[in-house]
Amino acid sequence: MRTVDHVKKMVAELESSRAANPKVINNICGNIARELSHMRQRALTADLGTLPDVAGQLAIVAGRAGTGINMKVRALADGVNSMTMQLDQALRVAHEAPPDKDKDKDKEKRQS
Repeated sequence: MRTVDHVKKMVAELESSRAANPKVINNICGNIARELSHMRQRALTADLGTLPDVAGQLAIVAGRAGTGINMKVRALADGVNSMTMQLDQALRVAHEAPPDKDKDKDKEKRQS
């Protein structure tokens, strides 16, 4: 969640810097791409469904050269919103799931 919030702030910074020097815009895009790539790796190890795929695609969008800044900002904003919804859903499912200890006890009872 912290990484998604950080990326959301960087996308807002990118949006507010539309008229800035291209070097500044490229630095912000590079930072966004790096954060999303790291998030993708962490999400892959945590088995968070399609979240790693979305993070990877957004990292590509952020790092892509030649794309208009307006399209890049719109795609990144939509993608970050999608990731936020997916994380909220994953957290909700994780909180509703029974503890792992209960699952192990149920397995032992069934085997007996």
